[in-house]
Amino acid sequence: MKKMEIDRAKFLQEGYLVLREVVPADRLVSLRAESELLVERQKARWVAERAADDPPGGVWETSAQPRLQLGTTPGLVDAATAGFITFWLHENTLGVSRELLQLPQAAVTEMMMMCNPTSDRGPAAWHRDIHPFDTAPLQGYIDDIAENGPRYVQWNIPLYDDDVLWVVPGSHLRLNTEAEQRQLDRDPRVPLPGAVQTQLRAGDGVVYITPILHWGSNYSAKLRRTLHGGYCPFTAYVDLSFSAHVADAVREAFAGFARQSARTQDLTETVLRAVLAGHGFREGLEALQSGLGNKGKWLLTVYLCKAAGYIHVLHNPQAGDVDPALHGSAQNTHATTLNWGPAFAERFSAAEAAALWRRFAGLDAALQTGEHHVAGFQGGPVPYHFNQLPTDLDLDSFVDSWAEKS
Repeated sequence: MKKMEIDRAKFLQEGYLVLREVVPADRLVSLRAESELLVERQKARWVAERAADDPPGGVWETSAQPRLQLGTTPGLVDAATAGFITFWLHENTLGVSRELLQLPQAAVTEMMMMCNPTSDRGPAAWHRDIHPFDTAPLQGYIDDIAENGPRYVQWNIPLYDDDVLWVVPGSHLRLNTEAEQRQLDRDPRVPLPGAVQTQLRAGDGVVYITPILHWGSNYSAKLRRTLHGGYCPFTAYVDLSFSAHVADAVREAFAGFARQSARTQDLTETVLRAVLAGHGFREGLEALQSGLGNKGKWLLTVYLCKAAGYIHVLHNPQAGDVDPALHGSAQNTHATTLNWGPAFAERFSAAEAAALWRRFAGLDAALQTGEHHVAGFQGGPVPYHFNQLPTDLDLDSFVDSWAEKS
């Protein structure tokens, strides 16, 4: 198989690449057939799960973008559809992602398929795939990418021609311009200046860095079966039942990802316990992801601040010292930002959780401003800064703030 040629310098500069024939021609027909089997199984689940006031098809009829969760839905994948799992390990997907990230340990993080709605729904809103209330402000991502390169890449790989996605080249490395912000404030569902429509033929792919401004331009009833997922050094799987239906090499690859996830969770616990102990925090950050500069370590620290909030909320649900915006995310798992979910929180006692949050409370306060929303981001109004990191706090002063109290 000929190795796919990629331009990493262009990817880092523009924040995306369109790659042709990511799906080899001899795989396209079989993946299309498997996609319909998967859709029919998922539709049956949505029928069974629908609420009393939902239409007969449930989510299939109500969603503007019905989305199948291939890696975390038990029973969806079997021997007849295992090719969908195997393809995420292909040299054109996993191999390219590792090269773009320059992280040989990068693992499959998400495996999904986006489908067309049953009726035309029109455009979505322009956005960046970050949520400042439960991840970090945009500037943290920009600084980290500029210093260390991206740590997560995301793909759209259509099985049928797909021109839905637009991107603004280079926007992953800057805040919105004044012109962009004015347009987003007026109408976030029309093309932005300088935006590019990704014209993907069946089997092509677009890979991008998620803080990039992008847009789902038209969710129409036109047939859409587009693989959607990503890769990063941190990964977590809720369900691996599909592994019984794949080849030994594929099963071992995902088992390796699971072991990698377990190690990263152990390292996350170690660095959080270093905060409690008052020493070893910087060494813990280096162990979590080696070679990062201070900007990257500061971003990890913001992630850990959120993780500490979730752990505290899960142990102390009535706690009034955590903003309500964090409560809603405490039950989730978001491995790319070190949120390992409720099971991870059980590693700490309620007293440890409260003490840990006291260490991070000053950083959390510095990340907040008044309740507001900035167009171009997902979600609604929250009290957290969307764009800017604290100006009166950095990694050294943060560590000093609690190390002195130990």
